[in-house]
Amino acid sequence: MLTRRAAMMGAAGIAALPVLAKAAKAEEIMDTSMAAPADLSSLKRIKRKLVRPPMVHEHEQEAPAEPRIVEFEMQIVEKEIEVDDGAYLQAMTFNGSVPGPMMVVHEGDYVELTLYNSPENLLQHNIDFHSATGALGGGSLTLINPGEKTTLRFKATRPGTFVYHCAPGGPMIPWHVVSGMSGCIMVLPRGGLTDHKGDPVRYDRVFYIGENDFYIPKDENGDYKRFEDVAESYPDTLEVMNGLIPSHVVFNGKVGSLTGDNALHAAQGEKILFVHSQANRDTRPHLIGGHGDLVWERGKFNNTPQRDLETWFIAGGSAGAALYEFLQPGVYAYVNHNLIEAVNLGATAHVVVEGDWNNDLMEQVQAPVEYNAAYEGKTALP
Repeated sequence: MLTRRAAMMGAAGIAALPVLAKAAKAEEIMDTSMAAPADLSSLKRIKRKLVRPPMVHEHEQEAPAEPRIVEFEMQIVEKEIEVDDGAYLQAMTFNGSVPGPMMVVHEGDYVELTLYNSPENLLQHNIDFHSATGALGGGSLTLINPGEKTTLRFKATRPGTFVYHCAPGGPMIPWHVVSGMSGCIMVLPRGGLTDHKGDPVRYDRVFYIGENDFYIPKDENGDYKRFEDVAESYPDTLEVMNGLIPSHVVFNGKVGSLTGDNALHAAQGEKILFVHSQANRDTRPHLIGGHGDLVWERGKFNNTPQRDLETWFIAGGSAGAALYEFLQPGVYAYVNHNLIEAVNLGATAHVVVEGDWNNDLMEQVQAPVEYNAAYEGKTALP
């Protein structure tokens, strides 16, 4: 149903009302009230407090003997964010961040999420977990109006990294996704990760990189438009979206979100698990100066990881994982290796690694000096 608040939107928003009204179905709400309730009373409950990406909440790498019900709470927030200097997006977010926070559970656990749609919001929202089974990934059971909340529980039956996103139905689905409403859940095997030989693998920390393509309209002068609210932005944004050419391709919500003062930090010898999601477009991560020691390219831990990859592929609508042990200090650039998107549109992160340089791995044999071009270097010519 169209909310009262949406019905009172301004003139620009009114142009979007017919589309909003059609979309407010979550592709038909399912009635599961006749199904027998699951008796999980014997299971232990734990609460996890979500944290802002690229960090990930506290979790065990190996699960206890018995499955648990893992409780999360998440708030949907519509708000304006600055994607780049002078470029503002009327964003839709899970927990106020783009991407939404990463959740971690173990295979066999139950995920129990209470989802809140803030009263200040204009639109209906829901959540579709690619890791869940049934009911459009939970989308048809979680559609809520502003000022409403709902609780969904599902069993995490498949280990891996998976995307979640908003999917309220029809043309609302791509709009909500490219406005920031996506995130990631990692379902670890109960015994933890294993390598290509089946031996246990541990990581020192997780960095969660959520990649987004944004479609911010421009005016007749070529300047980015700015809108009063998310509904007003819809008609112009839809036109840009349908052209399939993003104005920005960024990590974690904005240009420079993970560079400079916001760079990631690690220590020499640390093993970092990079989890990378893209809910809409294909991408190909690359760590300049490093590698993927072990890569679950499609993010599924039942599959044997690939080894020693220079660049790996993340299909649109999926999340992948790559483990790397940093052997040298320095600043590493983690990029989408479509270098146009990395350098010109924003898809770059930096990892600053502290430690002692190892000349056996790389050494500058001679610092740059001038040479006599008339005599030297001739053998380098074709």
